[in-house]
Amino acid sequence: MILVTGAGGKTGRAVIEALLLEDAAVRAFVRSTAHETALMAMGVNEVIVGAMDDPHALARALRGAEAVYHICPNVHPDEIAFARLLIATATDLGVPRFVYHSVLHPQIEAMPHHWSKLRVEEMLFASALDITVLQPTAYMQNSLAQWDRMKREGIYRVPYPIETRLSLVDLDDVAEAAATVLINSGHAGATYELVGTPPLSQVEIAETFGQALKKPIRAEAEAIKSWEQRARSADDYSRETLIKMFRAYARDGLKGNPNVLSWLLGRPATSLAAFAARTAAAQE
Repeated sequence: MILVTGAGGKTGRAVIEALLLEDAAVRAFVRSTAHETALMAMGVNEVIVGAMDDPHALARALRGAEAVYHICPNVHPDEIAFARLLIATATDLGVPRFVYHSVLHPQIEAMPHHWSKLRVEEMLFASALDITVLQPTAYMQNSLAQWDRMKREGIYRVPYPIETRLSLVDLDDVAEAAATVLINSGHAGATYELVGTPPLSQVEIAETFGQALKKPIRAEAEAIKSWEQRARSADDYSRETLIKMFRAYARDGLKGNPNVLSWLLGRPATSLAAFAARTAAAQE
């Protein structure tokens, strides 16, 4: 049985789908019963509902698991505390494998959610668990928030300069890599950067989507103040953390190399052009 925490989000669902394709038995840990029906319909064997700071719920979820894939809710202020409790509970219950969903370049202190993941990695290195750390870069799927605008206005808008260079990755590739390290031996103690593309400017990203949509797409920078006004519904920590991320992107980008992911997959990582074409074809 493989436990996936944070199973109700897009990453959790993608990892579960990849595991089910390999006929793995999967247990999902979610915060709300609202996710239970959909996950069971996917083929999950069991759903445990509980909070990540509830030791009793975590113990129920971890008991009897052969491996755990830990995904913390995105930009959560309690990521370190959640992980500390999960690591302790997994250690006490003798869970054989622990795979952690981290982030590319967690050592960048200017991005608090990256820095928190570095602290979690540090705890894992000090534990007695059989660990693997996966470090995905920004998902290609995140760009789809601009899909309707690209189709309607021909604009790809981002809250940092259009010259900013980012390496991206297809979430489906991340999920496939996660299933690989969970199911197969030989990955104990490894840390893998999961990167699908070389660093791309926002202009190059816009042009790639334009080729798939068969229309010109122009990259446009949005002022952070403008983005912040639209994000007023988010909690203060999430909003401030994302603003710090945008500023870090503007200064340094987020740059990686696809070689490791291609090796894990046994094939080239999905290119942005292939992802864009796939997305366009699915919506025709």
